[in-house]
Amino acid sequence: MSDPAPVAALPMYDLPEIAAANDALWRRIAEGLGARGVAAPAALTRGRELAGLWRDPGLIFAQTCGYPLTTALGAAVVIVATPEYAFRGCRGVDRASLLVRAADDPRQDLAAFRGAVAAVNSWDSDSGMNLFRAAVAPLAGGRRFFSGVLVTGGHVASLEAVGDRRADLAAIDCVTFGLLTRVRPALTARVAVIGETPATPGLPYVMSARHGAATRDAVRGALFEALADPTLTDARAALGLRGARPLAESDYGRVLDLERAAVAAGYPQLA
Repeated sequence: MSDPAPVAALPMYDLPEIAAANDALWRRIAEGLGARGVAAPAALTRGRELAGLWRDPGLIFAQTCGYPLTTALGAAVVIVATPEYAFRGCRGVDRASLLVRAADDPRQDLAAFRGAVAAVNSWDSDSGMNLFRAAVAPLAGGRRFFSGVLVTGGHVASLEAVGDRRADLAAIDCVTFGLLTRVRPALTARVAVIGETPATPGLPYVMSARHGAATRDAVRGALFEALADPTLTDARAALGLRGARPLAESDYGRVLDLERAAVAAGYPQLA
């Protein structure tokens, strides 16, 4: 049986305005893989359903969220490295979510939003749900905190919902917010940041576990070369990338630690 076709994707921070920068980063990584004898696709895959993409046995490079990594993907992927970003809310490889309300909403802290409507991008999001829940749990007192939760399907849609007053509060991944502040300032100007959630390791670069340790070392080496390549200075700046560090799967146990703490506080679901 032939090996599955190699697949690469960078779906998590791939706004149209920065797609060219992601393409440039991938081309350099692919060159490095070729030099190491590892087959790599010439172009990034876009538009695939994420759960299937992350489980593709041909996956050579992608980025995923820490919550599905720890709750659903299991042994399907291994971590290549975790990127470091240059935005508010990012501290090394850790990142928080920013709590945002409408720009003209007078409420100044999270406690003031009891009984409000929350927007969440997805129930399986670390940044939009798990970190949000972790911030609310100490205030909820084991009871429902919000009057309703609007599931929007994405951080951009959550920002739009808050800006339109269809929701009162959302937790937005700080990298997404930083990128949007650059490329869609009219959108982020419609909201105001009132605080930050707890932080967890950011969205890791991963690959299919079937490739093995030697291939992971090759992918990691090609990634680090790309992150140090002076010809990619502009692309890295467009993506807000400072670098990356290799983390172990156990480092992402902090994602589940926050979930367990919320459950122990009597607040198992964002509500």
